[in-house]
Amino acid sequence: MNIKEQKFSVETLAILREKLRGVAILPDEPLYDESRTVWNAMIDRRPALIVRPRGAADVMLAVGFARENTLEIAIKSGGHNVAGNAVCEGGLMIDFADMTSVQVDTQKHIVRVEPGALLNDLDRETQAHGLATPVGFISSTGIAGLTLGGGFGYLSRKHGLTVDNLRAVDLVSVKGEFVQANANHNSELFWGIRGGGGNFGIITAFEFELHAVGPQVLSGPVIHDFKDAPTVLHAVAKAMHDASDEVSCLVVMRHAPPAPFIPEAFHGKMILLLALIHMGDPSESEAALAPLRQIGEPIVDAVGMKPYAAFQSAFDATGNAGARNYWKAHYLPELSDDSIDVLCKQATTMTSKESVIGMLSLGGAVARQSADSTPYPHRDANWVLNIQSRWREAEEDEHHISWTREAFDAVTSFSTGGVYVNFLSGDEGVDRVRAAYGDSTFERLTALKNEWDPDNVLHMNQNIKPS
Repeated sequence: MNIKEQKFSVETLAILREKLRGVAILPDEPLYDESRTVWNAMIDRRPALIVRPRGAADVMLAVGFARENTLEIAIKSGGHNVAGNAVCEGGLMIDFADMTSVQVDTQKHIVRVEPGALLNDLDRETQAHGLATPVGFISSTGIAGLTLGGGFGYLSRKHGLTVDNLRAVDLVSVKGEFVQANANHNSELFWGIRGGGGNFGIITAFEFELHAVGPQVLSGPVIHDFKDAPTVLHAVAKAMHDASDEVSCLVVMRHAPPAPFIPEAFHGKMILLLALIHMGDPSESEAALAPLRQIGEPIVDAVGMKPYAAFQSAFDATGNAGARNYWKAHYLPELSDDSIDVLCKQATTMTSKESVIGMLSLGGAVARQSADSTPYPHRDANWVLNIQSRWREAEEDEHHISWTREAFDAVTSFSTGGVYVNFLSGDEGVDRVRAAYGDSTFERLTALKNEWDPDNVLHMNQNIKPS
């Protein structure tokens, strides 16, 4: 893109650059391609300008510049979201790659995190003190996007959602003003941020509550031959129904990667993987995980005492950047016998060796919060299901997307009808965004949007449009 094609002048850009602590990057300059590239290779957009801020003041300048020059705004934290909303075409992209600070207060059990930090950054700093807060499974995920959609992971049955542990935020409004929000100040805005996505402002700092976890935990994968999957999953459903909140189970149906701990005879073949963790008293860990580990005749049991941070990043290689991705997701009230049979059948028709059907057990602390405590309303769902297609060649797009949609449709009758907003792909429309929140929550979020972003400046997201 030539500077002459842009809506801003050389002089205007020079003034912005003089004021910034960070950098402003044009399409022909270093760091441009690095910044505009996101995790999902299906997304290939070219912003007119990328600002990499060093603090909230830079974000205020960037928002003002975008408004004055009528530029669309996109926000990149980790760039891991499947929909690819972190990057815009011909607008201004704010890339938080240089704002990654994580500051732990060991006395108050609080951590302050900048929006460019990844889950691995957070886990490493907090685990140095034997502390953690619930976050996701792939450590290259950005903390900001995860949190703004609700956030859940292995710790959620014990300690709730990521947003249940959020205590305060700093943000820049669409007017370019610095704003703080917590339970006592701008409380309705704070409610909306805890699951309502990036619809109301640009977060420049998060503050989370921390809990004692590890640093060593009994955790790891148990792998079964896929021919045993229906029987194993029936038993898993019962075991998790009876399990304590300290036990978490992530179920994965996929083709086995060439990992050294998996027998070579199974490489490339369908497997059922159970990722297990007990985050309670170590003396109780073996007994707590025994009902899950004793199911059937696994081909691998790699459960053992290991650092929590290592377990958090154990599956990063199966979800690294550079592949094309398309997702469809459901919540399940239970893992019923019929739903298990349908899921196993759909898994056998998987069109890519890299695709995955994954399910996380919920309940526990997630369910004990009231449905209206945050915009995340799916407190009564016991499992969240994500059907993830992953492939490499653009000409195969329709083939793999069709399988994802067919698998999604096959399971729909067993679902709650809701969806996790962070699992929405880019083409699902306003009805699915509404389904992520439910009617009453969606209306409350719309009212908040009317107040904080009436012109829908922040629409590169799973958008809640102002009325």
